[in-house]
Amino acid sequence: MNGEILYLSPTYPGSVHDKNICKEEELIFSKKVPVLADSGFQGLYSETAHIILPHKKSKNHDLSQRQETHNRWVSKIRARIEHIIASVKRFRIVKETFRYRLYPKEDTVMLIACALHNLIIKAKFHTN
Repeated sequence: MNGEILYLSPTYPGSVHDKNICKEEELIFSKKVPVLADSGFQGLYSETAHIILPHKKSKNHDLSQRQETHNRWVSKIRARIEHIIASVKRFRIVKETFRYRLYPKEDTVMLIACALHNLIIKAKFHTN
């Protein structure tokens, strides 16, 4: 994972849960790809993706050492993903309320912000 954004769904209001967006979009991959998700995606199923979720501790049982190690691995990768999202949100127009209602361009603005993020990542890669 080099930090590039590879997929962008249409924008949704902030009140829509990510799991509902995922169900509505019905992503189909050409091969079985791993998809890391947080615990809010419990019960999500895909025939074309391998959904990787953190393990949840039950009421009566603690997690095994292997499950805790798995959760740390998932958290480490998800933290990198959250940093990528924060990097896109450095463009204020993306993180604040979009008020330009005459011509709804939320999707275009998000696409441009993600493209700029990818350009910055590639520029850093080529200068090193």
